[in-house]
Amino acid sequence: MKVLVSPVHRTEQQFANMVRSYRKEHIGKGPEHIKVSFHGKWAIAHMSGNLSPVEQFITRTEKGRTMIWQARTQMIKELYNQERPADMEELVGANFVKLFADIHVENDEAISIFVFDEPIDKP
Repeated sequence: MKVLVSPVHRTEQQFANMVRSYRKEHIGKGPEHIKVSFHGKWAIAHMSGNLSPVEQFITRTEKGRTMIWQARTQMIKELYNQERPADMEELVGANFVKLFADIHVENDEAISIFVFDEPIDKP
């Protein structure tokens, strides 16, 4: 039995691979697990296994958790503004507008919402 993968699902998987690669290149570690879904102008990425062993060590204190949270939210947004994700734009056929990002440091779980200038969930 042959399983058919929809073009949108295939594009979501390619997008997930790009997110992982981009973060690995610019931060040093990409997420271990990532699930992307497209909704209108949004690409929503749910990620786990984001933190490196050093970051996990740092999160043992409240000050460390705050520091990692800032790095993994504020700094990642700035990074995407400075280093436009041209490969993502090409993949989805729309221009990147902004990124919303948050991480739950204690659970090592993050979500990023990539906003584009036009719908990207078309087949």
